Amino acid sequence: MSTALIYDERFLHHKTGVGHPERPDRLRAVMQGLDEAGLLGRLHRPAFSKADPAYIQRLHQPEYVRRCLDSCQNNLPFMDTPDSTICVDSAEVALLAAGGVLEATKLVMAGSVDNAFCAVRPPGHHAEAGESMGFCLFGNIALAADHLTREQGLQRVAIVDFDVHHGNGTQHLLEDREDVLFISLHQEPITCYPGTGYAQEIGKAGGEGFTLNIPLASGGGDEIYREAFESQVLPRLADYRPEFLLISAGFDAAVEDPLAEMDVTTEGFEWMSRRLVEAAKTHCAGRLVSVLEGGYDLGALSRGVVAHVSALLEAGG
Repeated sequence: MSTALIYDERFLHHKTGVGHPERPDRLRAVMQGLDEAGLLGRLHRPAFSKADPAYIQRLHQPEYVRRCLDSCQNNLPFMDTPDSTICVDSAEVALLAAGGVLEATKLVMAGSVDNAFCAVRPPGHHAEAGESMGFCLFGNIALAADHLTREQGLQRVAIVDFDVHHGNGTQHLLEDREDVLFISLHQEPITCYPGTGYAQEIGKAGGEGFTLNIPLASGGGDEIYREAFESQVLPRLADYRPEFLLISAGFDAAVEDPLAEMDVTTEGFEWMSRRLVEAAKTHCAGRLVSVLEGGYDLGALSRGVVAHVSALLEAGG
């Protein structure tokens, strides 16, 4: 058994322009870091294909999906907001990213691998049902959670999002459901994009109580995350007893990152990763898929991913 790495050179074809934080060099740094750490050769590299647009439409509005495809085909400069820069290949790359995350969940469910890390772009956790936000086109991890409940028959899937920015898209796509628990740790909304994710946002209708937002004061580092994990994240996972754990792994809470104001170290990301791996072992037979979200300082991103993937590999070993 092993850890799968979802990666394809075509992810680099999503061109965002000079100076854009969400750039192809992010994945180049990730792959170089894994290689230099001696981890690439230990990772299973499965084949995967683009998701069908019909799969995306399970959570996104059909008109939005068509608009994404048409906007890229017509080589428009951005989707809905100047932050979400696109090129002619961006929608196809986004379909490939969603397809890669889907394949990872299938492999883990089949027992072909123990767990998986998806080094994909564009990221997904800000994408709303009918609107692009924050560099994101399609909700990769929300779609995977929907697949696990709809197609794989699971009754309880948990998502833990430790990206420094609140996963507004993931929350809004799933917040009326009790079969997906969404936990997001993020810099306090009053000081950080996208301005959502207050503690009182706990889900809606049948999903009330299945969203846990943990806003953290800007400037906090490893200790504030450790306290949040021990007092809120891990106890809530224990109460919920998920059958599968998904992670939105953003590394932009790093002290070096230019887009936020948190001070997490590589050791902090390693600690969180190990606790989540342990939770997956305890509650869901180790079934875990992690999906790259943010992280915009290349060195911090590379080091964070190496620490994160090392924890996954040790779980599978």
